[in-house]
Amino acid sequence: METRIENGQKVEGILEKSIDAEKGFETAAENSKSISLKNYFLEKSRQRGSFIAELKIELYKRDFTEAHSSGSLTGDVHRVWMDIKSALTGDNDEAMLEESIRGEKIAFKEFEQVLETEYLSLEMRNLLSKQYSIIKNDLETIKTIEDIQKYF
Repeated sequence: METRIENGQKVEGILEKSIDAEKGFETAAENSKSISLKNYFLEKSRQRGSFIAELKIELYKRDFTEAHSSGSLTGDVHRVWMDIKSALTGDNDEAMLEESIRGEKIAFKEFEQVLETEYLSLEMRNLLSKQYSIIKNDLETIKTIEDIQKYF
């Protein structure tokens, strides 16, 4: 059986991934050529900023005050890769869409794993479920945008 501490640490991992996503979408916006795609990625970055604030509040309520204020090393490496890929490819929009899909898939799986844990407060489970649904929809949207981009 999992403990409150272990689940708090898992939620802190979600927080870290959300920070990575916020920064990743910002990087995607910076590297995109299309104004509409830039705006989309900036909106996703702001949305993840909201996720972060919500998660920090719930973690603080549960005495997990050591919440991360920066993302992970893996996220940092992924953003550097996004910059390199942008510099090397002629189609920055396609490259940023691909990397956003990759990042969203990782977040999606991590949320799934945490939501499968036994001991989560009702408030935390509801918050994570809401954010999980948004990520799931965003993943489908990004895939659709990528498919449409291929034809134009």
